[in-house]
Amino acid sequence: MYYVDTLQHEQMVRSAIDYMLRDLDPYTVYIPESETEDITFMTSGEYGGIGAIITKTEDGICVSEPYEGMPAQKYGLKAGDIILEIDGEKTTNFSVSEASSKLKGTPNTEIKLKIQRYGHKKPFEKKFLREKIHIPPISFSKIVAPGIGFILLNDFTEQASLEVKNIIMDMQTKHQIESLILDLRGNGGGLIDEAVKIMGYFVPKGTEVVSTKGKTPQASHTYRTTLDPIFPDMKLVVLVNNASASASEILAGAVQDLDRGIVVGERTFGKGLVQNIRPVSYGGHVKVTTAKYYIPSGRCLQAIDYAQRKENGILRRVPDSLSQAFKTRGGRTVLDGGGIIPDSITQDERKINIAYYIYAKNLYFSFANRYVAQHASIPQPAEFKLTDQDFDDFIAFIKEKKFTYTPQTKEYFDELYNFSKLEGLDKEAEAEFEALRSKLLPDLDVKLHENKDEILNLLGIEIIKRYYYQKGAIEYSLIDDKDLKVAIELLSDQAKFLALLQKGIE
Repeated sequence: MYYVDTLQHEQMVRSAIDYMLRDLDPYTVYIPESETEDITFMTSGEYGGIGAIITKTEDGICVSEPYEGMPAQKYGLKAGDIILEIDGEKTTNFSVSEASSKLKGTPNTEIKLKIQRYGHKKPFEKKFLREKIHIPPISFSKIVAPGIGFILLNDFTEQASLEVKNIIMDMQTKHQIESLILDLRGNGGGLIDEAVKIMGYFVPKGTEVVSTKGKTPQASHTYRTTLDPIFPDMKLVVLVNNASASASEILAGAVQDLDRGIVVGERTFGKGLVQNIRPVSYGGHVKVTTAKYYIPSGRCLQAIDYAQRKENGILRRVPDSLSQAFKTRGGRTVLDGGGIIPDSITQDERKINIAYYIYAKNLYFSFANRYVAQHASIPQPAEFKLTDQDFDDFIAFIKEKKFTYTPQTKEYFDELYNFSKLEGLDKEAEAEFEALRSKLLPDLDVKLHENKDEILNLLGIEIIKRYYYQKGAIEYSLIDDKDLKVAIELLSDQAKFLALLQKGIE
């Protein structure tokens, strides 16, 4: 009533809701009526649209990756295409979320795009119908060694368990597999029921997989397998990393607690909380944390206690020293809190180096646009290899783009140096500061050649996507995948496999 300027009341209410929920945990969020389509996508992997990932570059809203077999790809959109207009509306000032909202819509409605493509002088238009887009939970599967199948599961949406079953059965029929590698790396979770169904393929009927405990009777439930196992004797390795969370941790944790297989990779994320989506006024919903989950050994994997904050508001992570010990079905020791510690731990030894600063500036993406314009085709992913000449061409390209970077360490150094001047310490430690400064200033040519393999790998993945889409990029990235090699070795050596099942965490 008294505020000097006009207020955006709807925006203020939304901000108030978001900030109130933010004090609870990052998973309790408000979903307004305008975003209810996101709920369908969360649970089913379906939405109405064109089937493409978009991003924002210095040139504007850009197609980053069209999904194979979906409208964008079928009607000729390519990675690197700049979207100048959507249904006659210029995208100049659009954010990615605004452009995404315009591209989505009811299936069978027409969309008109104005496109600028690398190597084409003039923009052109594309008209086609939106479709129901289904993002399959399994993006890649393959026989990776004699008798060993591999499945990459992206998320636990509806029908994920059915797709896993069908692929395993197909591999058994065609290739007589006896072992399976289930890749849950980067899988942020989804529906608990789907994780329980997948576990049910490998363990006896009636086996407890997970239980939830909350304030209300509705929030507390024990999930058991309901059918006889389809693959009771199949050897199993589950791959995880620090982005494997929630339902991924339930499945991997149950495999570990029931001594049903080996978990390989990095320590998982540590999300032991369960959310339900509840309707609220005005057509909106709240995704609210209602319970914690506990896997068969009785442990909870939650890493952060959101209820116990320090006085400055910083969240507390459960330290390893306070983790409690639990026992697997076979008597191995496992720990709670802080996610799952794999039976065979592999470390990602890659550092944040120049290769990732190049990625952050979209230079792999931009070079791939040029590469595709000059190469009508490339070999299959398993045979594709960039040459030394390709590397030299890429170096020339990024120098042409005037690429430079300042390591984060150098920025922290500058901050430290400025504080030292405020406290009068800069003169006392001048020699030490200068010596350290000289080491932190990168020599571009040296760093490029030091990290040549990693640069070529990231560049190769971006180029492969243009010809063979997501499946091709995954196949290419698995060629030198350390976790996959460890898994194959374990499944190929019965003694090593059994030794790990009996060992546990020391």
